Amino acid sequence: MIRITRKGQSAISKPRRQTIVTLTALCLGLSIVAGCNTTRNAQVSATHATKPLQPGTPELQKALSYWGNSYERNPADKSASMNYAAALRINNQGTQAEAVLRKSVIAHQGDPEIAAAYGKVLAENGKLQEALGVLDTAIDPANPDWRMLSAKGAIHDQLGQPEQARKLYTQALQIAPNEPSILNNLGMSYILTEELPKAEQALRLALEKPGATSRVRQNLALAMGLQGKFDQAIAVAEAELDPAQAQANIAYLQAMLQKRLQKQQAG
Repeated sequence: MIRITRKGQSAISKPRRQTIVTLTALCLGLSIVAGCNTTRNAQVSATHATKPLQPGTPELQKALSYWGNSYERNPADKSASMNYAAALRINNQGTQAEAVLRKSVIAHQGDPEIAAAYGKVLAENGKLQEALGVLDTAIDPANPDWRMLSAKGAIHDQLGQPEQARKLYTQALQIAPNEPSILNNLGMSYILTEELPKAEQALRLALEKPGATSRVRQNLALAMGLQGKFDQAIAVAEAELDPAQAQANIAYLQAMLQKRLQKQQAG
């Protein structure tokens, strides 16, 4: 059960498996940014210099135009299809992104990066079993790719199968020790089962590693906020975001918790 404490803070009295299910869209690196549909940051650019893109920005429209034209000229080009699909996902065009990556998977059979991206977009579109099938077919048991193992683990988390998910994260970490994206998925796995101290530990470790993204920081703020550590959560979020956006994240978290509490009480 979730209780709301002073100053609108929230705390979880007793762990209950899967009471916080699908907190955010699974990009196979779960994240929280107010609004939930605006969480899909990606490294895509219309130039050789990459930078994070956000929905509704001129930079995203530029990337969509650039990579869309590149993809139209040569649909078999890996860079064009990957970047165009990523831009489409940020623009909340998941169905179109799925279609682009489906063609790319056929054109580049056996490519683990494309297979992982296709599995991710299938999962985001709610096709979890199909996503697992794609990854199972693409993973080489003798030489598995850590990205695909982590992606598969995140899908198992969405299916409510944390034990299978964490086995895959452990296997992925053996291949890529301290990789922040794997630790991020592991942290979110613990959040989904309300093992919040473990979640915070994994996400703190992820944030310390080179290559950690904004998503990791915001997920750490989420794990802290769910424990009632709202002052610390806001401080973590504000270290990278402007105060208004950080407050918006916390407000979104509070609203989500209150809504879930109301549903539990009604049930």
